[in-house]
Order: sequence, then structure tokens, then C-alpha cells
Amino acid sequence: MLTLPSHADAADAPLDYWHYPTIADDVAAALDGARQAVGVSLGAGALSNLASRSPDVLDRLVLMLPAALTKPRPSASAEHVLEMSTAALNADRASLRALVAADAPEGLDDYVDDRTDALLRLGPALDAVATQIPVPDPSALMHVTAEVLVVAATGDLLHPAETARETVAAFPKATLVQFDSAAPMVTHRRELRALLVDFLGVRSAG
Repeated sequence: MLTLPSHADAADAPLDYWHYPTIADDVAAALDGARQAVGVSLGAGALSNLASRSPDVLDRLVLMLPAALTKPRPSASAEHVLEMSTAALNADRASLRALVAADAPEGLDDYVDDRTDALLRLGPALDAVATQIPVPDPSALMHVTAEVLVVAATGDLLHPAETARETVAAFPKATLVQFDSAAPMVTHRRELRALLVDFLGVRSAG
């Protein structure tokens, strides 16, 4: 498991770190011969960038909650990310929590608090990736050999379902699973775990 800078116990990222190719290079170094990978949100974008440059590096790839792929985020999503970035950069926890809570299903106060605390460290990342495109050249994905599973949420402004559909269409061998929840990693944990075990349980070809 790779923990990106400014996440969990990892050190804060350098100021100019938050570019998809840079993150993808770190992911590539961490693979160490692994032929399967799972990326969530920012990680999904980094893995997509990596696959576009090294189309046969993986046999199975899970892209969970992709936020953008070959074009910018929808404007409403980008504006929401920039609002979160402003709150985080200003250390305005109350405003950031309100923005997080607006996206979350009711009754998930612990999740909202944990998510808010995590995002407080990610103001520069949010600002940088709000308008970045992980894979500027869509044709680069046509040669990806991996089986790809795309996991989408419903009603998640940060990770629009339309981006997940675009992602499935861009990869030659991709399947979409969309959960009826804005936070499926919390509300559908058991179903999601079973889905990943089933998809990744197949022995890699490499």
C-alpha cells in the first residue's frame, strides 16, 4: 500500500508535488513488480496517467471514484473542490466540514469528521488538481491491456458518475459498478470488499 504525501502518517508534500505524472511516477516505483493496483480518487487519476504511459504495466486495475480523466472536471465539481481548497488553506475547519457534510449521506458524522481532518492537510492538492487532466491524450488509453474495474458513486459532486462512465468508455477492457450512495466506501463496505476480492482474486498473467 502506498500512502501519498500529506495523507495519513506521511510527511507533507513538497509545494510543487501535486501533478498527476509526478504522483504516477511514485506509484510506479511502489509497484515493485505488482501486476494489480487499486487507486481511489486522486490515486485513480495517477494510475490512469501511469497506464496511459505504460499500457502493459498492470493486469488488473481498479479505479475507485475517478474525479477526472481526459477532460477537466465538470464546472460544478471544480468549483466545489476549489471551495474546499480555500477552506483548508485558511485552516477553516468549520467551513470545510460543512462542505464535506453537504456531500455525505445523513448519519455519517464520524466519517465527515475524519474526512474533514484529512482534507485540512490537502489544501494545496485540492487547488492543484481541481482543473488538471490526468490523461490529456485519450488515445493513449486505447492500448491499455489491463482488465479495469471502475467503481462509481451516486450523487458525489467530487467524483461525478459521468466521469466514471467516461473512464469505462476510454479503456478497452473496462467494467462499471455504480453504488446508490454518495459514500459507498462507508455505506457499502461489505459489498465493495466482496467486489474487489472477486475482481482481484484472479491470478495475474505476469
